[in-house]
Amino acid sequence: MAEHNELGKFGEELAVAFLKKEGYTILETNWTFQKAEIDIIAQKDTVLAVVEVKTRSSIEFGLPQDFVKPKKIQLLVKAVNEYIVSNDLNVEVRFDIIAIYKEDKDYKMEHIVDAFYYF
Repeated sequence: MAEHNELGKFGEELAVAFLKKEGYTILETNWTFQKAEIDIIAQKDTVLAVVEVKTRSSIEFGLPQDFVKPKKIQLLVKAVNEYIVSNDLNVEVRFDIIAIYKEDKDYKMEHIVDAFYYF
């Protein structure tokens, strides 16, 4: 597996552990629909959190969350709509980003709630 893929998988594992600790139920990881992949689908109360995890080995080229582009957002919206319809859910949907980056020898994590909106 390529090093960047291993880093991404590591970041997703950190994010899942963090969300569980915060009281979320993890419903799916790496859920795909057509060309879209949702890293984590989690639920807390009546909120369905669609979580994009971005992990970087440094912030030399920008913060991890800066790499969530409009095309990715479109794909996430399309995928979560399918997920909701397929599972007949009646929930509020929220899009979050968990940004993880290495600083010195430690990893820093930021949970950005309501990172973006869709129309």
